[in-house]
Amino acid sequence: MTTELIIVLGLLVAAIVMFAINRPRMDAVALIMLTLMPLLGIIPVRDALAGFADPNIVLIAALFVIGDGLVRTGVARWLGDWLSIKAGSNEVKLTALLMVVVCGLGSMMSSTAVTAIFIPVALRIAQTTGTSPGRLMMPLSFAALISGMMTLVATAPNLVVNSELQRSGLDGFRFFSFTPFGVPVLILGIGYMLIARRWLPAGDGSAGPSAAPRQTLTEWIKEYDLAAREHRLRVSEASSLVGRSLGELDLRASSGVNIIAVERRGRLSNQLIQPRPALELRAGDVLLLDVLGASVDMAAVVERFSLTPLPLASDYFSDRAQEIGLAEVIVPYGSDLVEKTVVEAGLRSRVGATVIGMRRGTKACSASLLDQRLREGDTLLMVGPWKRLERLNADDNGLQLMRLPVEVKDQLAAPGRAPLAVISLAVVLVLMITGWTPNVIAALIGCLMMGAFKCVTMTSSYRAIDWKTIVLIVGMLPFSIALQKTGGVDLGAGALNAVTSNLGVHGTLAAIFVVTATLGLFISNTATAVLMAPVAIAIAKDLGMSPYPFGMTVALAASTAFMTPVSSPVNTLVVGPGNYRFGDFVRIGVPFSIIVLLVTVLMVPWLLPPDLQAPPSILIEDPSP
Repeated sequence: MTTELIIVLGLLVAAIVMFAINRPRMDAVALIMLTLMPLLGIIPVRDALAGFADPNIVLIAALFVIGDGLVRTGVARWLGDWLSIKAGSNEVKLTALLMVVVCGLGSMMSSTAVTAIFIPVALRIAQTTGTSPGRLMMPLSFAALISGMMTLVATAPNLVVNSELQRSGLDGFRFFSFTPFGVPVLILGIGYMLIARRWLPAGDGSAGPSAAPRQTLTEWIKEYDLAAREHRLRVSEASSLVGRSLGELDLRASSGVNIIAVERRGRLSNQLIQPRPALELRAGDVLLLDVLGASVDMAAVVERFSLTPLPLASDYFSDRAQEIGLAEVIVPYGSDLVEKTVVEAGLRSRVGATVIGMRRGTKACSASLLDQRLREGDTLLMVGPWKRLERLNADDNGLQLMRLPVEVKDQLAAPGRAPLAVISLAVVLVLMITGWTPNVIAALIGCLMMGAFKCVTMTSSYRAIDWKTIVLIVGMLPFSIALQKTGGVDLGAGALNAVTSNLGVHGTLAAIFVVTATLGLFISNTATAVLMAPVAIAIAKDLGMSPYPFGMTVALAASTAFMTPVSSPVNTLVVGPGNYRFGDFVRIGVPFSIIVLLVTVLMVPWLLPPDLQAPPSILIEDPSP
């Protein structure tokens, strides 16, 4: 063992210790190691910074941006809403569908991001159906981790292993090379969770730090008695409203109704247009109306203007909570709105939102808002676009924002562009699957399309990239190079070979899996893949076998982070909402990790033959041009 190798191993041990105690943060540890290795003369600066030139680093960053586009346009949230409708109150169906949807979406974007998206969705479903959040949160986290076993781009360790294969002069994996292993694991995971959920916490989750806040749209709808006031009406070809502006019509004064928004069919999807005086109505427009008083005869309004009633999906348009919302505001002392009615104050023109409710003291006013004169201390409930509601404090409008409901987090940054985001994603997947372009170019094309379609902005794109993950990978890659140059990889491979020399292929793969999964308990799965991929490939070469089953084993083991709540950020996110303890993950996660081990050891040598003389596997692609 050379002096250089001793130094590298010492740095590696120090990094593992710092990762385990989380002091300092992981990306800082990676930067420290990246700096120390050239400083100590282990590797040249060029090798230390080689990670910044790795196409897989750019690919990972681009995938963060594409995932952000799916979130900003509502594609991810739409999947959650569809899940709630399809599953209903059937807990078995709900668990299965939740895991399938999360796993499917996670195969194309960050598993951590998918988990963060679906936690509030699952909490809402639990509240609606009376299901314990603890019965849903662990299946959610398991599905997000399994998604890393589905596609080449699903998680960073897959790309790290693929990059190591290519760095060794070998071909890489195809986009769906991982899918034949991930699908059986998902099926077994669903079956396992349907059995194991009986041992999960059965509380209501209200004590958890991430439990849903009390103020919700549903509670305000009930408090202000809004549930019977909403209507959706389509403007027919014969309607007298066609071609007339809202300012000209003044339906609030003439008919006692407020237009909350107008649904209008666009090229690819329906658009939700906010009311303004100059907006001209067209045939086919759908009006979202609020009735101001109990005396309004809606049947007469429908007949007078030749409108067609449409069904409502939820109470008071709460199904449109991603685009329009509610806010409570107060009339402060000294406001120029005092002693004016809502109509006289012109609040819709003034703030871009509509008053639909008022509370004086502790009770909501039942009288018509049109007749009420505002007083200091009155609380108004306003409906409008989230961006306008959030700006109520910033504008000098005589009102002061009090509260926004929890649904403010659901607002869409790019409403109406979901089809364009799906088209962009479809183009990326086609390019990756067919191999017409290198994966990194396909992802960059997707990013440019997302930007051109305004699904993302430059600012949101930079924010979407998890720079901590990027720096962690770049900072840990020099360890792979240093271990190879100093003989550490050969030493590790030799030691593992010595232990598994009489175990055969299946025993060797099992040993690699166990070592990789165990390392993942203490350091990130990305860092684990960086360290174990070259060792696994070296073992394959020593045995005279194909490196692909060994590399695949490392990738699958790196995603097997089910055993503790700190094994992965995915697990950490669900601890609070699920009201879990450390032992819950150990009790549920360890048996399932053993199941994944058995699936890997049995299936990998079958689908990726270790014999170098075997015909080339259909799972391996030609080198990228």
